[in-house]
Amino acid sequence: MNAQRYWNGVRMRTVMASADPDAPTRQVTLPADWDDDAAAALAGIAPGTGAVSVADESARWIDAVAPAGGGREASGSEEFAPVSGRSLAWLLMLRQAAPTLALWSGEFDRRPGFVVNLAAFALPGEGFSGEAYVAALRLLCATLRTEAEEKANRRNGELALDETIVAPTLFDLPLESSARPERKKPGKTSDKKDADPAPGLPLGEPEPVAGEILLTNLDACLAALGLDYDSNDGRDAACSLVALATLVVREGTGCDHLPLTPHRHVIPGLAPVAREAWARAAVETDMPARRIETGFSAPGPVDALLGCEACGLAPIFSPLRVDGRLATSTLARLAARGLSLETAFAACLAGDVPLALPAPDAHMRMYRALAGFVDRMPARPDPSASPLPRIPPRGVARALPERHTGIMQKTAIGGHRLFLRTAEYEDGTLGEISLTPARENAMVRGLMECFSEAVSIGLQYGVPLEDFVERFAYSCFGPAGTVEGDPVASYATSMLDYAFRALSDLYLGRRLPDAPRDSGEDFSPLLPFEFDAARAAGTRPPGQPRPRGLRLVS
Repeated sequence: MNAQRYWNGVRMRTVMASADPDAPTRQVTLPADWDDDAAAALAGIAPGTGAVSVADESARWIDAVAPAGGGREASGSEEFAPVSGRSLAWLLMLRQAAPTLALWSGEFDRRPGFVVNLAAFALPGEGFSGEAYVAALRLLCATLRTEAEEKANRRNGELALDETIVAPTLFDLPLESSARPERKKPGKTSDKKDADPAPGLPLGEPEPVAGEILLTNLDACLAALGLDYDSNDGRDAACSLVALATLVVREGTGCDHLPLTPHRHVIPGLAPVAREAWARAAVETDMPARRIETGFSAPGPVDALLGCEACGLAPIFSPLRVDGRLATSTLARLAARGLSLETAFAACLAGDVPLALPAPDAHMRMYRALAGFVDRMPARPDPSASPLPRIPPRGVARALPERHTGIMQKTAIGGHRLFLRTAEYEDGTLGEISLTPARENAMVRGLMECFSEAVSIGLQYGVPLEDFVERFAYSCFGPAGTVEGDPVASYATSMLDYAFRALSDLYLGRRLPDAPRDSGEDFSPLLPFEFDAARAAGTRPPGQPRPRGLRLVS
């Protein structure tokens, strides 16, 4: 493949990765600065089960859309195809753009497109590179339009019926969009193409769609620019970036339907770039180019391949990466505030919050702000469904509300009564527990109360309940035995074993099985203290006095 040579000189590394944990791993060769998530995504994108190389897989689609050899009509030059292929490979190397799965795998019956990583065009301390952003968008649009012109019959899955009549395909049909479809202005019928811009479609129908440009990683881009996602400046900056992309995509299609203009530009240096794009888009033409739609990406392997922290326009709810280290967006926001890692850690220990998480309705506010600047919007976010609970940074306790919900469970373990009480936050997560044994001495009750308070403090400071369950479930000490009053367990090795297995069932949705019983244990049923077994069996003489029961002495 001719495009493989574009990766010469790029430092590579080879890892074993798999997109599915249950599937066998594959040998993946990718650039050294790409993470393991990108390796897993590449293993899922590439067909087959053998070794995968990013150079081989990218050459497959680059050679298809920009083959080496003769020039194209769009360029009129022999050098257009090699230069276009080199530029596409360069965008993928920098993780600025990657093709969608339809274009990557060569599925011509689906709409092709490119995913653009907004954060890759913003560098902390340097601002947003508007010129590189516009140049990349124009290259991607030219690629999609040329691809649509040359391979329309292959997308339909059959040979063309006639050189002058091409039937429309499912790929060409317009999808639901937030903007009105573009149509030709009346009175322009100078030639056949003006009268019927989409051959094979009735007059007045919108032109076929050549592809789509999907934006992603918006919140990480705002973080690199020192802007908060849930702020007016952040939303204004997002509107400028999205409107600029739609303007560039509309270049050459006529000025019938242009996107809204942001009321202000907060990103330095972006205003003149936007004015130049507007001037090029607001030009009448008798031969409009094929229409390309803009939107936001959906979760998938392409976003992981580009190293995105949040898909599409969604916010980043966690300041940490999967491996526990600080995310790139978190480091960028700390640098924008002039905070070092040591200063931020000291602020957390002092009870301050150096970086506030987005509010649950921040996603909806961003969604409404961007609705008029893009062709197709994703599904409307649910403000009540926050992806992650609002847990404060470590070192800051999360206070329980004054009025909270919870459960109170009365049970008995080996004949010893235990009361389990819980307190919950507004989102239903556990914030406090109380373990009170009923018939134990003062020392046991005091130890259980102190233990409950220690666990509650850990929960309020962000310690996961899973850690407590892992440590204290199946702990063995007396009293132990049959559990009465709660179907979550029939046998417990201790009071703590029952309590944390019950909490796991209630708040983690995971019911743990009973521990195996000791073979030497007496499994006779539990009897109340006042039950006279000898009289019930008829073995005690009538004149013999009844044995005295136990008496509690305080």
